[in-house]
Parts: sequence; C-alpha cells; structure tokens
Amino acid sequence: MAIKNRLTRDHVEHYDQKIINFFKRTYIPAARLALFAVFFWFGFIKLTGMSPAGPLAEALTEKTVGPELFDVLFKILAFIECIIGVLFLIPKAVRIVIPLLFVHMAVVCAPLVLVPELTWQEPFIPTLEGQYIIKNLVIIALAFGVAAHTEPLAGRERA
Repeated sequence: MAIKNRLTRDHVEHYDQKIINFFKRTYIPAARLALFAVFFWFGFIKLTGMSPAGPLAEALTEKTVGPELFDVLFKILAFIECIIGVLFLIPKAVRIVIPLLFVHMAVVCAPLVLVPELTWQEPFIPTLEGQYIIKNLVIIALAFGVAAHTEPLAGRERA
C-alpha cells in the first residue's frame, strides 16, 4: 500500500511540475496577448463610435474640461488605448507602455471619484460601469507581472 501511495504521489508531482512549467513558459506571451486584445479592442470600438463607455466618458469630460472637448479627447483616449495594446506585444516597449498605462488608468478610473452617480449605486456597490472600471485592477496586476519579467537595463551586455 505504501508503494502504491508513493507511486501515485510521484505521478501527481510529475504532472504538477509539467503543468507549472507550461504556465511559466506561456505566462508572459499569454499576458501580452491578453493585454493587447483588451486595449486594442476597446480602443478600436471607441474609435468606431460603438463603445458603450461613451456616456460615462462624456459625463467625465463635462465635469472636468468641458463637453466641447469630448469628441477629440475620446478619440485621443481610444487611439492611446490602441497604442498601449500594440506596445504590450513588443517586449522592449515595457518601459514605455507601463507609464503610459498608469496615465491611462488615472483617466479611466477617475469616474469612480468624479462621476460617482454613474459608478456607484451606494457605498461599495458599483454600477455596471463601476464594475467595468474596477476590473482595471486585474489589468494593472497583469501589467505588473509582464513588467516584473522584463530584463533590467543593467543586465544587458554593452556593445
């Protein structure tokens, strides 16, 4: 019985290690692809005028810089989202995309504070729009993972 338990445990540990190794090999490419998909897709639908985020962005613009700037600022935001998506596909672009991502996140998360009537039903109970914004925490964590696996400048061979 002890031999059978040992063989079963060894078998499980072997496959567990294979699965972990698979995730280690594929995490960064999968994360980059996921970040590209989300940013490029959402940016693209904003550029084409089909984004459901339009009314929330318009409310934010009205409260901050004025409604007359909405169209141009929404298109700029959309274009930046597409650029962020593309940059996540380029490993050497991490040092550019991470700061750009943080500026973008500051803008897109601002409605939680500046337009609470559209993002909160009551304290700690977000609307669907609020949930859409709060999910950005996952995007930030994923971007941290990509950045954490970036080769440091000091580690490169100098030409």
